Amino acid sequence: MEDCIFCKIVRRELPADVVFENEEIIAFKDINPMAPTHVLVVPKKHLASLDDLTGDDVGLAGNLLLAVKEVAALSGVAGGYKMLSNCGEAAGQVVPHLHFHILAGKKFVP
Repeated sequence: MEDCIFCKIVRRELPADVVFENEEIIAFKDINPMAPTHVLVVPKKHLASLDDLTGDDVGLAGNLLLAVKEVAALSGVAGGYKMLSNCGEAAGQVVPHLHFHILAGKKFVP
């Protein structure tokens, strides 16, 4: 998408503190962190949310989960982090591009 902020980061039109990248995925520190460790794991393919994944995206979905695990390890929080993805504006999704938050470094109340 032309005006999507995460697509602009993928295209390097906007800066980001990138902590991981491969051919399908980019991960960068959140600019408004809600925890001492707050990293976003984003597919380079534009999908608005989890609701937009199809059967054709099975490989990407699996690779996203593996990237979350790797980014947590690279961030020094393996074994002690929260992962979440808001799906739609009603659930608090602010940027309409699928992404996973990795949050760690403080106790979260369920």
